[in-house]
This record gives sequence, structure tokens and C-alpha cells, in this order.
Amino acid sequence: MTRFLRTEQTMAFPHGRLIASRDGAVYVLAPDGWDHLPGQHPRHAMFVSREEAEDWCEREGWDLHLLDEVPITS
Repeated sequence: MTRFLRTEQTMAFPHGRLIASRDGAVYVLAPDGWDHLPGQHPRHAMFVSREEAEDWCEREGWDLHLLDEVPITS
């Protein structure tokens, strides 16, 4: 199961960044797709619903299909 999180707002990312957690691995949405983050999700990241993740994508101009393309750990 994939869970989505949003990081805190920063000057560089006023709406935070979108993170996905799947099978114990953590990924951040980057211009070239999902990038693996070592370790656990950022301490201050908040879990968000799928709908909130979709809203984030729409607001930031990202393709909603990316939410279904979170890598599967092997």
C-alpha cells in the first residue's frame, strides 16, 4: 500500500514536497519522477490522503498518473 506525505513549506517549496512511502521505502516526487530517499520519511512530514495528494499535484502542475507510478521495492 502506498501512503503519501507532504513536507513542511519552505521558501523553495511553498506548498512542500510530495513524498510516497511504499513497502518501507520512501520516495520524493522530483522533475524526473520518484527519487528514492534513504532512511525514513522526514520527521516533520505530514501524512495526507490520496485526494490531498491529487490536489497537491493539480496545484503544482504535476500529472496525476504519477501517484500510481511509485516504484515497487523488490
